[in-house]
Amino acid sequence: MGNNYDIILIGLVAVFLILRLRSVLGKRTGNEQPPARDPFTPPAPPPATPRVGDAAQGSDNVVPLPTANAPAPRQSSATSGPGGIRATVMPTAAPGVAAIRTADPDFEPIGFTGGARAAFTAIVEAFARGDTATLKPLLDSATYASFEAAIRGRIERNEKAETTLIGFEASDIAAAEMQGTNAVVTVRFVSEQINVVRNADSQIVDGNPNEVQKVVDLWTFRRDTTSRDPNWQLIKTESEG
Repeated sequence: MGNNYDIILIGLVAVFLILRLRSVLGKRTGNEQPPARDPFTPPAPPPATPRVGDAAQGSDNVVPLPTANAPAPRQSSATSGPGGIRATVMPTAAPGVAAIRTADPDFEPIGFTGGARAAFTAIVEAFARGDTATLKPLLDSATYASFEAAIRGRIERNEKAETTLIGFEASDIAAAEMQGTNAVVTVRFVSEQINVVRNADSQIVDGNPNEVQKVVDLWTFRRDTTSRDPNWQLIKTESEG
């Protein structure tokens, strides 16, 4: 009989211990928080904070924003036109080109040299023909007066000029500056030409129709950056060498 009491007493003690453990440890319900991070596992890096100019993953349409420490853009330097015509901004002209672009953000120096070549061709050919109507809108008043006087002198001497422009080797921006609101740009043209002057009897008085000459000219153009007129006028011509 004494043994039975011992068994009952042991069972009661066991039940008591089980109830105490459950009250201390609790029981799983399926809604517990996940266990704390393993202390030996490095923490994951925090997500990056998006910034202005950052791209979404896989985006190809991002233009990086300039910063105060970003290097200054290099001046345009390119080769363009038929035959590989050199067209560059010479170092001495770079500050002036930058000043012009500040006044007129649409000014693109290499594109300008292409227009300057077209103007050079039109002016040289019109001068040879004596076509003052074509020349007048392309030149300022002083330059036009000089060209018109030279044409008039040829007419008085009964002479005829013949100019064949073979092509260009280069059209480099040699100088540039702002004069008030006026942008002033000097282009150094290197071209190949055949130039002949004939008298009233068609005899050659100057030049050689079989000789191609390399001619270097410095032409200066001007445009008011506040004007809606996009056209430039030739204000000065000189030959180099």
